Amino acid sequence: MSTVELSRPLSDHEPPEVPRRSREFRHRLRWAAVRYGPVLLTYGVLKLAGFAVFMYLLDSAGDFRKKNPRFGGGEHAWDVLASWDGWWYQQIAEHGYDPALEPVPGATGLITLEGNSAAFFPLYPALMRLVSECTGLGLFGAGMTVSVIASFVAALGIYAVTRRLGGHRAGLVAAGLWAVWPGSGTEWSGYSESLYTALAAWACYAVMSRRWLTAGLLTCAAGLCRPTAAALIAALAVAALLSLRRRADGVLRPLAAVAIAPLGLFGYLAWVNYRMGDINGYSKLQDGAWAHKFDGGAHTFKVLTSLPVGHFDYLFARAFEDVIGVCVVLAVPVLTVLLLRLRPPAVLVVYTVLSYLMVMTTQQIFGNVSRYLLPLFPLFVPLALAMSRLGWPSLATVLGTAALASGSYAGYVLFELGVP
Repeated sequence: MSTVELSRPLSDHEPPEVPRRSREFRHRLRWAAVRYGPVLLTYGVLKLAGFAVFMYLLDSAGDFRKKNPRFGGGEHAWDVLASWDGWWYQQIAEHGYDPALEPVPGATGLITLEGNSAAFFPLYPALMRLVSECTGLGLFGAGMTVSVIASFVAALGIYAVTRRLGGHRAGLVAAGLWAVWPGSGTEWSGYSESLYTALAAWACYAVMSRRWLTAGLLTCAAGLCRPTAAALIAALAVAALLSLRRRADGVLRPLAAVAIAPLGLFGYLAWVNYRMGDINGYSKLQDGAWAHKFDGGAHTFKVLTSLPVGHFDYLFARAFEDVIGVCVVLAVPVLTVLLLRLRPPAVLVVYTVLSYLMVMTTQQIFGNVSRYLLPLFPLFVPLALAMSRLGWPSLATVLGTAALASGSYAGYVLFELGVP
C-alpha cells in the first residue's frame, strides 16, 4: 500500500470501523426489539395480571398469617412465594449441602427419614447465591430475580420453538399460554420450574436448529436443575440417532451432544449417592422423607378412580387441587395427539411423552401434578396454532380472562390450598 493510500482521509462512504460496528449493534438491537419485544410484553402483561390476583387473594384471605413461614406462611403475602420448596432452596444457597440418610427416631409409617437438602438439585440455589453476592440482594430477592428472568427466557424459548412450527402469531400465543397454564403460579416464586423450562425449551430449539453442542450444554445444565431432565436427555439422544441415520450433521457433533447431555444429572446423583455412602441414596431419600417413589402409576390410578366418585381415601388427598390435577392429567394425552398430528420434530415428542410418563408413574402429592407437568411446553403448540386463528380482540379476551383466573387455579390453590 502506498503512502498516498495510507494518508488518504476517510470519505463519507468509508466511516471508521468503530462507528460501523456501533451501527450494526444498534441495528441488531432494534431488530431484536421488534422481533422479541411483543413476546416479552405478552408474557409479562398476562403473568403480571395473574400474579396481582394471586397476591390479592393471599392478602384478602389472610390464611398465610396463621401458618409457619416454612410451610406457606409469613409476615407478608409475598413471603409465601419462598416457602415449602423455596425454603429448602434458600437453605442450600446459604449453607450448601450435607447429604445424609437420617432416620426419624421411632418412625414406622410413610415418612421414616429426616428431610435433607440433597433432594433438591443445585443449579437454581447456585444462581440464587451468585445473584445475591453480585447484587447485594437477600436470598429471597435473588431467588425471585432468577425465577422472573428465567420465566421470560422460557417465554422466548417457547416462542422460538412454536414460531418454527407455526409462525410468529402462534409463537406469541404460546408465550401467553406459558403465563396462564395450570401450575404457572410457581414461575414467579422461589421454585426452579422457570429455570428448568427455559433450559428445556432452548435445548429443544437448539436440536431443531441443529446446534448440537449448544443443545448438549443446555441439557447438561437442565440435569443440574431437576431429575425429570432424564426425559430431555433421552429426547436429545433420539434426535441425535435420527441425525446420524440421515447423515445430516456429520458424526462428531451429535455424538458430543449425547456425551455431554447426561453429565449434569448423573454427576449430581453420583455425588449425592457417594456422600451418603449408598448407591441408591437419592431414591431412598425421596421415598423415606417425601414419599416420592416409582410405583408404576398405582397412585395415579388410585386418584383417577377415587376422585370421580367422591372418595378421598388416597395419599395426600386435597379436593380442589386434585380436581385441577386430574383435568391437567387427562388433557395431556389429548394435546399430545394433536401435537403428533402436526408431525413435530422427534425431540419434542420424546421429551413430552417421557416427561409425562415420569410424573404419572411416581407416587407423590397428586395436587402438585399441575406444577410437575408445567414444563411440557410442546403441548402449547397445537393450542397456539388453533388459537392464532382468532382475532386480536378474541385472543385478548381469552388469554386475559385466563390470566386473571390463574391467580386462583395456578397460584392460590397450589400454595395455600395444597402443599406445593
